[in-house]
Amino acid sequence: MKAGTRIQLSIMMFLQFFIWGAWYVVMGTYLFKIGFDGLNIGAAFSTVNWGAILSPFIIGVVADRFFPSEKVMGVLHIIGGGLLWYVSGILDPAAFFWVLLVYAILYMPTLALVNAISFQQMDHPEKEFPRIRVLGTIGWIVAGLLIGFLKVEDTNIPFKAAAAASLLLGAYSFFLPHTPPKDKGKDISISDILGLDTLQLMKNRSFAIFIISSLLISIPLAFYYSFTNPFLNEMGMENAAGKMTLGQASEIIFMLLMPFFFVRLGVKKMILIGMLAWVARYFLFAYGNNEELVAMFYLGILLHGVCYDFFFVTGQIYVDNAAPKEIRASAQGFITLITYGVGMLIGSWTSGWVVDQYTLSDGAHLWRSIWLVPGFLALGIALLFLVFFKEPKDLAREEYAEDMSI
Repeated sequence: MKAGTRIQLSIMMFLQFFIWGAWYVVMGTYLFKIGFDGLNIGAAFSTVNWGAILSPFIIGVVADRFFPSEKVMGVLHIIGGGLLWYVSGILDPAAFFWVLLVYAILYMPTLALVNAISFQQMDHPEKEFPRIRVLGTIGWIVAGLLIGFLKVEDTNIPFKAAAAASLLLGAYSFFLPHTPPKDKGKDISISDILGLDTLQLMKNRSFAIFIISSLLISIPLAFYYSFTNPFLNEMGMENAAGKMTLGQASEIIFMLLMPFFFVRLGVKKMILIGMLAWVARYFLFAYGNNEELVAMFYLGILLHGVCYDFFFVTGQIYVDNAAPKEIRASAQGFITLITYGVGMLIGSWTSGWVVDQYTLSDGAHLWRSIWLVPGFLALGIALLFLVFFKEPKDLAREEYAEDMSI
């Protein structure tokens, strides 16, 4: 891949995740400020999960069959930028939900589009893609640091900043390398779009346990994404958005260490450690404070690398190994649908309901009780996985470790 193309793709990936990181992390804090309750906030976060469920239809029907990916992405980001700016002025929970839902349905497909555009330009994706994708994580970090530095977490400015970046990326997309539709002229079914061919693999008990566990563990995971920033702000932590970027920094570090751990631990231990890291994180949040035990908050944030990489990345590797070659792409789409879509959709609504149950009349929250709910949920699911999942014997650890190496 040419150096100029690498720079183009790196800028694209940076802006893609800057947009998401700017508004998503701090939205709960802002919505509490303007009077939304926990269920309203959970509903707002669920829009992203609905977007993950519906995005395969946009990719499968539009981008893969009729129009070049870079042009589809440009249009989606330009419209999305306008919607983000508009939603920044909405104070009614119902109207906020519906506008943000439309935005999420437009944004989530662009996550697949940036990957498609990148892979199309690469000679050795397994080596080149991580170097491009890491710019996305850096974009998320920069967004958090900027929002925290400006002290605007409880305002609508993050939405406006994301809107401006979205309009910029939309215009920039039209100058990206040409990526023609890969399935032009081909027939496609709903089963193909949703990866339902993967259901045949459920005959294998371990694969079925993995899918069920992935769905269930995504429910407590949603608590972190929806309510960590409001929690840290309510606890009195300064620049909470900036400090939460330590989680993305740890994600980069553990991604680099993945090949080392993967060869030595294998799939089951890696996924189990990822699940238990979520348990530890919630208990650290429940029993820490912003004074002498503030280190527990920081440790809970820093566990993000283990939480994300050991569970999600290892799970993607396991699915790639378990699925026959002809349905591997569908299988990856299916596990994304199960986790980011269905599982976290349930989790977003559940977390909002739980927060409302532990909200006092003065608006304060019983955060220890709130965090113990996903903590015990994650613990129970980890035990289910430990007992019933069997380590696959045919997984070529060294080969996958080599592919993950940056």
